[in-house]
Amino acid sequence: MSLGKAMIHARKQKTAARAAAYAAESGTHAGIHAGHILQMPVLVLNASYEPINICGARRALVLVLKGIARTEEEHGTTLHAQRSFVAMPSVIRLLEYRRIPHQTRALSRKNILLRDRNQCQYCGVVLPSGELTLDHVVPRSRGGNSTWENLVACCHACNRRKGNRMLSEIDDMILLREPRPFSLHTSRQIMRMLGRGDDRWRKYLFY
Repeated sequence: MSLGKAMIHARKQKTAARAAAYAAESGTHAGIHAGHILQMPVLVLNASYEPINICGARRALVLVLKGIARTEEEHGTTLHAQRSFVAMPSVIRLLEYRRIPHQTRALSRKNILLRDRNQCQYCGVVLPSGELTLDHVVPRSRGGNSTWENLVACCHACNRRKGNRMLSEIDDMILLREPRPFSLHTSRQIMRMLGRGDDRWRKYLFY
């Protein structure tokens, strides 16, 4: 890349970055709140077009502006500053191939709820994250540990009902599915679930 082209590219990146920062504070095109737009899910593809992750739009925009990824599909909404507009990505692709290690995600409340799709693993009700808690299948007081295999998403009603007991001690209370570590296979299932109704994602997920 020539010096002139490099300078033009740098100016475009700075302009886009200012647009994102400005919109995050002052609003968006089409009347949608910027904070909501910047939190929208974006599908991340490897350089080989293999789906590998889902990130927030803010993170996706940073990757694109840094030249780490390129936008493959646009969301259809834009952030705007006084003199520029930034199209928000729906699907991005890394420009360099990244080897994805076969390891699970960090054990956290967020990832447990994501794995269980915000569904109580006892009664099956689906709730917002703030209305769910985590339950130790084998209570800690009975020797249970905080592991992928012993933690599940649980509504407050089921959590109170189960209390400090084992499932074998409660009539009509069973797990909907056996809890497992969060693997790449689990991530792919979630990607397909989230992308089922979005044509921009479908062609990368359903093959």
